[in-house]
Amino acid sequence: MKKAIKLYGADRCHKTQYYKTFFETRHLDYVFLDVEKNDAFADELRRLYENRKLNFPTITVGDKKLRNPSDKELNKRIANLDE
Repeated sequence: MKKAIKLYGADRCHKTQYYKTFFETRHLDYVFLDVEKNDAFADELRRLYENRKLNFPTITVGDKKLRNPSDKELNKRIANLDE
């Protein structure tokens, strides 16, 4: 089964680390895709944007794409996963 939450980012990025902690402290199942260490993950992220840039961190929740979301926005999207 594909994970419903994907975090595209880089280990060196403080915002990426923030979101990893966000998911882990809430015991949420997610997958971290390091776009600097894996070209396939970088290509996948580029396909999400018309400008084909590595806009990270980007989070996908189901079919919704979030770029640097607030905790409130992220919680709202995660809550909608069950619907």
